[in-house]
Amino acid sequence: MLPRSGDVLHVTKAASVQFAAPMLFRVIRVHDWPTYEGWIWLDGYELNASGDAVERRSIFVQISGLRAVGKAPDPRARNGRQPGVASGSVQARAVRTNR
Repeated sequence: MLPRSGDVLHVTKAASVQFAAPMLFRVIRVHDWPTYEGWIWLDGYELNASGDAVERRSIFVQISGLRAVGKAPDPRARNGRQPGVASGSVQARAVRTNR
């Protein structure tokens, strides 16, 4: 299965020999560029041990060598909001006054 934007991957030499020193990588984009069978180009951020982005990179890796350590959030479950309801808006309520 292809990674998605937001996924956090553990990238090692199993993905490519250039990663003899393993790293954590947060995916920004999976390119649809033509490559060798089983290989992909990814844009994203190298993460430090705390999970902070330290460097933006483009990497060329074997899909079979990637190990997911975190999944991207489901885009259909954003912030628990309901479709059609603006966030942060207050709905006006009719107030009846008797005069």
